[in-house]
Amino acid sequence: MFEFITNFLEKSGYLGVFALMALENIFPPIPSEMIMPFAGFVAARGDLNVVGVLVAGTAGSVAGALPWYYAAKVYGCKRLKQLAEHHARWLTVTPEDIDHALETFRKHGRKAVLFGRLIPAVRTLISVPAGLGNMSLAQFLLYSGIGSLAWTGLLTAAGFLLENNYKEVAKYVDPVSKAVLGGMLAWYLYRVITYKKRATSGSPKKEHETQ
Repeated sequence: MFEFITNFLEKSGYLGVFALMALENIFPPIPSEMIMPFAGFVAARGDLNVVGVLVAGTAGSVAGALPWYYAAKVYGCKRLKQLAEHHARWLTVTPEDIDHALETFRKHGRKAVLFGRLIPAVRTLISVPAGLGNMSLAQFLLYSGIGSLAWTGLLTAAGFLLENNYKEVAKYVDPVSKAVLGGMLAWYLYRVITYKKRATSGSPKKEHETQ
């Protein structure tokens, strides 16, 4: 995994960093916790410019958040909750989750977007209540951009500063990266398998109605 990502970034350059970070926000095949440190490694070796890596990573992160923002804005709360109700098992999101996210956004607004972009898993989901809450595009881009810049900057710096220990770090990063991906898949499967139990716990009537 380590060699695959670093080789990909060396060949694809800033466009590759942008694309991976955008995809990570839409549907994360590779989490940013791997992408940006690896990009920092590549920059430290002189194959890319660290400022360019930071700009590409931040731009990709914000671009990847926009589809969720617009989908929520256009689709609307009612239809989104209906979608979640019909496909909650596979989406692993319930109408109640949407209500909770929207309530949290209404309480904290701009701070929710700013700090939400710094938290794994929340980074993508925060775009949905921002769209449902009719946050302006300018504000969303501003606070999402600041939060994304801080996050990508931290990860890029970690990879850049560890460049001198590249060979030693590679020995540990590869198995860890595989473990992270495996853990993400296992967590998703767990949520899918246990969805009915979680959603209907303490509500026998609801369970009867859905059968």
